[in-house]
Amino acid sequence: MKYLVTGAAGFIGFHVVQALSNQGHEIIGIDNLNDYYDPALKLARLAQLEPVAEFSFIKLDLADRDGMAALFEQQQFDIVIHLAAQAGVRYSIDNPLVYADSNLTGHLTVLEGCRQTKVKHLVYASSSSVYGLNTKTPFSCDDSVDHPISLYAATKKANELMSHTYSHLYDLPTSGLRFFTVYGPWGRPDMAPFKFTKKIIDGDAIDIYNNGNLSRDFTYIDDIVEGIVRVAEKVPSANKDWTPEAGTAKSSSAPYRLYNIGNGNPVQLLEFVQTIESATGITATKNMKPMQPGDVYKTWADTQDLFDAVGYQPKTALKEGIKHFVQWYRDFYQV
Repeated sequence: MKYLVTGAAGFIGFHVVQALSNQGHEIIGIDNLNDYYDPALKLARLAQLEPVAEFSFIKLDLADRDGMAALFEQQQFDIVIHLAAQAGVRYSIDNPLVYADSNLTGHLTVLEGCRQTKVKHLVYASSSSVYGLNTKTPFSCDDSVDHPISLYAATKKANELMSHTYSHLYDLPTSGLRFFTVYGPWGRPDMAPFKFTKKIIDGDAIDIYNNGNLSRDFTYIDDIVEGIVRVAEKVPSANKDWTPEAGTAKSSSAPYRLYNIGNGNPVQLLEFVQTIESATGITATKNMKPMQPGDVYKTWADTQDLFDAVGYQPKTALKEGIKHFVQWYRDFYQV
């Protein structure tokens, strides 16, 4: 099979390319290599992929309409795994227009490319951020997600709606994955596991928001990648029994599905910090701070639908995953 992986130099995309190449698939990866975080880390990931015979990289921005159309026309992909996006809840508060180009226009260029070249299946990244003001846990794809509290979350909800439109109008099979806090080797510097580890090792204080009264559904990268690859192989079909009145957002009369992909086991922020302290052998200095705009108090994934569909069941305990991450961090940065 021939795959397109967008965001191939990103954290999750890099690992997905590795997994697909191990299965013998041909992969084209694209990324614009922007400076949202240090491009050197993205280039280092790509350097790891250079020996992979099945992989080719093209530097391309999703918002480049002509470039994206030409890519799809020339390559004729079987399956698209669309992971590229402008990430970050807090960054979206200060830089909202960036999200329109990458997450809205960019998602539309992918949808158009899939439609025009009759791609067999589009798998795309949504986010647990779409649950916004929801307080009922665990979060389920049966729940309403009409009250986002960050622009980032709103763009991800928009991606789900846009995808459904294309599934309905053009019979394009689409599967959206709502990711819950992913961590592991080669992780993003803007996320808590990386930031906390760096500051603790460097001897700097870490900021603990809402006095630590937060919890996250931390999910190890290997578990996430296994779920993505399994979903890519599970092409959705129309649910003939679905109706708008009785149905839910996770399914449709179109070939469209939504899944949570997470660990299903929320961890208190202070417990998470203690796990990093144990892995590094260093006690952190903590600054207690108020809640940040756009943040949610708790994330917790109900992953039963994903288990039913593809047998997804995360295996990596937090202690083990953090140990692997800290070891990678020390090796990569030589600290």
